[in-house]
Amino acid sequence: MEFKTTVTIPPGGFQISPKEKTILLGSCFVENIGTYLVENKFQVDLNPFGIIYNPASVASSLYRLQDPEPFRITDLFQHQGVYHSFSHHSRFSGTDPEQVLSHINRRLQTSSDMLCNIDRLIITFGTARIYKEKISGRVVSNCHKLPDKTFDRVFLSVEDIVLEWKTLLAVLFKKRPGLQILFTVSPVRHWKDGAHGNQLSKATLLLAVEQLCGLYPGQIHYFPSYEIMLDELRDYRFYADDMLHPSPLALRYIRERFADTYFTPETQELLIEWEVIRKALLHKPFHPDSEAYRSFIMQTLLKAEQLEQKFPYFYMTKERDLLLSKLK
Repeated sequence: MEFKTTVTIPPGGFQISPKEKTILLGSCFVENIGTYLVENKFQVDLNPFGIIYNPASVASSLYRLQDPEPFRITDLFQHQGVYHSFSHHSRFSGTDPEQVLSHINRRLQTSSDMLCNIDRLIITFGTARIYKEKISGRVVSNCHKLPDKTFDRVFLSVEDIVLEWKTLLAVLFKKRPGLQILFTVSPVRHWKDGAHGNQLSKATLLLAVEQLCGLYPGQIHYFPSYEIMLDELRDYRFYADDMLHPSPLALRYIRERFADTYFTPETQELLIEWEVIRKALLHKPFHPDSEAYRSFIMQTLLKAEQLEQKFPYFYMTKERDLLLSKLK
């Protein structure tokens, strides 16, 4: 007897492994998937502008990465003693404008260089609502807690999203003909819009992504994180305390569905062996000078060397250096 309806996910159409270079952009859900890939030593660049929620801002970020004109001091603004960029999440903000600008431009150049060589692009849309600064009329990626009167709230239509992304996708595929793009819609509910407004927003994103997938059926794909959360994990025990974000257990389950869909059998095997080493690296001994701990380190070193021999593309240089330092 089944006590839930399971979301059927078709074969991935492409696969993800530590061999490929991947950029991830979008809402906080892509942060979860991206962090998981980083922890498992995939070659990824995660949110080079920080968390971004709407399709227009994600598109703008990709355009900037393709033409990485450095940001200037005039692109920053000060609010309550902190300098911000409307193109970036607050993780880039700070009290020293020169440091903020340096951080932004270093990341811009690094990510732009990677974009020229990526194999995979993973995009998560969170909301179809955008904020336009009233003075300039530009779409902002983050309001940085400025007063509401500073912005106009606009609801993007399906046509708005598809039109902008059709142009962008043509540019991306011209430069990287073999590029594979995976879209997801964030399962995080945007309750500021109310229950009905949130549903309208998510429906708009889903319809837009469906049309984009139809434009390039062999290169654009969709992963149903939103549907898994709302159907398979519909119980509130799978939500965090705010009842809006998925709980850690829900995120882990969605990650497992993601891995089952897009990871090769070889990658699955690699990650099982890597997890043993990863946990060993995090282990904090009670007696670091003991012979038992020294033996533990030597065994872990051997496992790392064996793993790298088995999967030569899975570099373990940093991990081996760390383990060797523990022997001194």
